[in-house]
Amino acid sequence: MAGEAASALGLSMAVLAERPDDAACAVAAEVVLGSPFVAADLRTFAARCDVVTFDHEQVDLGLVAQVAAEGAVVRPGADTLELAVDKARMRTVLDEAGVPVPAYRVVDQGPGALEAVEAFAATHGWPVMVKAARGGYDGKGVWPVADRDAAAAVLAGVAGQVVVEELVALDAELAVMVARRPSGAAAAWPAVETAQVGGVCREVFVPGRLSADVLDAASALGQKVAEIAGGVGVMAVELFWSGGRLLVNEVATRPHNSGHWTMEGAVTSQFENHVRAVLDLPLGSTAAQHSQVASVNIFGGAEGADPALLLARGLAVEGAHVHLYGKHARPGRKLGHVTVCGDEAEVVRARAWSAAIGLGTPVPDGMELPAGVQR
Repeated sequence: MAGEAASALGLSMAVLAERPDDAACAVAAEVVLGSPFVAADLRTFAARCDVVTFDHEQVDLGLVAQVAAEGAVVRPGADTLELAVDKARMRTVLDEAGVPVPAYRVVDQGPGALEAVEAFAATHGWPVMVKAARGGYDGKGVWPVADRDAAAAVLAGVAGQVVVEELVALDAELAVMVARRPSGAAAAWPAVETAQVGGVCREVFVPGRLSADVLDAASALGQKVAEIAGGVGVMAVELFWSGGRLLVNEVATRPHNSGHWTMEGAVTSQFENHVRAVLDLPLGSTAAQHSQVASVNIFGGAEGADPALLLARGLAVEGAHVHLYGKHARPGRKLGHVTVCGDEAEVVRARAWSAAIGLGTPVPDGMELPAGVQR
């Protein structure tokens, strides 16, 4: 999607791909086959680019920093990427900067680790959340633990540091997308409400059901986090709304699924502004173009059917903008999203869900659907 945005601006995108059938290869002007974990491959790729940027954070930070030190322009840099890669680092940096985060403690594995978790729980109460400092995403590497035995079992299966956090009682979850240039000039899209199931984003509402004051405060907090991170490009800041307080939960130093709605719902999409930002070009307007937007992610069903085979069913829903990523279909894999814009919140949400279900997306247990939508 970033490649499509670049093409519209007359720019070309090269992709470092491990396999020739990786989804981005279909729209890239040039494909370099290799691994971001192999120094020679990354150097070869960087030599082909004016700017190197990222669509995920699963990279070798030391190697990224080394290539940048050798002269490659890398945006965002390794220091910013580390905040998304390392939850312990992220929590510590934001906490020390005065950003509100859940109560937490960084725990080193080894003797005393279980006792450290117990001591935290003695203060904040069971259950607690235990998170792998590195390697987790989309609900992976995150465990709610109810007691000492459960904590011991989790610690036994995790290598490296963990972060133990209070279990936050959620009233809502939000996300703020911020685009930032090397000069520090920044622009933020309106804060949005998200719905997560199992740690995975299922849908996004714009503006959502929270008050304008809460959304404005979330936007200001997201922009503060982006400034602290020193990010260049687009950054996602995910937040909890709990008991009248906003807490920063996660950051992603790239375009993010909570910003896919901007493709049809905003004057400038997150992908176009990411391209503009990393090339240090003027940012486009982030204003919403519709009073209501709903975006629902498309996942592979239990039978593994490819949603591309069901495309006509999705497109038959009025106002549905369907985006399929060209990924190989498998159960539970995120394969695309569908966005609907309009004036009535329940109407656009119902149409977005109808299209997603028509494309084969299973409805998670416990997900409350809009009136009239069939599972």
